[in-house]
Amino acid sequence: MFGGVVGMLIVSVVFILGLYLVHRMTAIISSPHSVLPFQSGWPPSEHALSRYHVRWYAATLLFLAFDVEMLFMYPWAVVVATEGAGAVIEMFLFLGALMVAVFWAWREGALRWV
Repeated sequence: MFGGVVGMLIVSVVFILGLYLVHRMTAIISSPHSVLPFQSGWPPSEHALSRYHVRWYAATLLFLAFDVEMLFMYPWAVVVATEGAGAVIEMFLFLGALMVAVFWAWREGALRWV
């Protein structure tokens, strides 16, 4: 009854293990943390897995919010001519909601760097 599912699971596991094996056989160095260069060719002054300052998390969240916004704008740009004024109004409402979020982040200090 579940032969196909079990077969695909076995094939998937064997394929993934094969990829790990190929990686191990072709890897130049065994520890990726000791590979140079890091940071665009500059010699590292800190460990590659060091912690970032907390202010970068707010900037990252803002970037992701506007990145997701672009995911909604690309399909909208394709269909706006056929949908008409309703699509334009909806997009301005969406952008207005985003601006409210930006003003809130500004008020909370998420855009301050120091």
